[in-house]
Amino acid sequence: MYRNDGFRELDRQECLRLLAKVPVGRVVHTRHALPAVLPVNFALDGDGAVLLRTSADSELVRAVEGAVVAFEADEVDAVARSGWSVVVTGAAAVVTDPAERRRLAVSGPRSWVPWPREVFVRIEPELVTGRELVGGRSMYGLDPLS
Repeated sequence: MYRNDGFRELDRQECLRLLAKVPVGRVVHTRHALPAVLPVNFALDGDGAVLLRTSADSELVRAVEGAVVAFEADEVDAVARSGWSVVVTGAAAVVTDPAERRRLAVSGPRSWVPWPREVFVRIEPELVTGRELVGGRSMYGLDPLS
């Protein structure tokens, strides 16, 4: 991001605070050497990791297990021309530890499409970045339409 380009860079804590406010984001992974994006509901763990709950046999699990992925969530106000976007980048893995799975069964995200065999996927918050746009402001001043 360039200084005064109309966007404000968000620090890690602010990014995690904003992520905790929205129920849906997008997982970005690779499918057949091309980028693929899947919308998902999610929750944040205490350390900022992104948690997903899905079918053990899902395309999502096959696509992200052991891979570095990106997770993006945002909130946009089209009328005010403002909003924010946060990206978490890190390794994704199915949670296999029995104690951790029990903990997440109680406190983790709920699947919007329940399956008999569900697993939790954890995306480590290795890189957390975000930016905010505040209604029409840029290095050139206010947009006259604002």
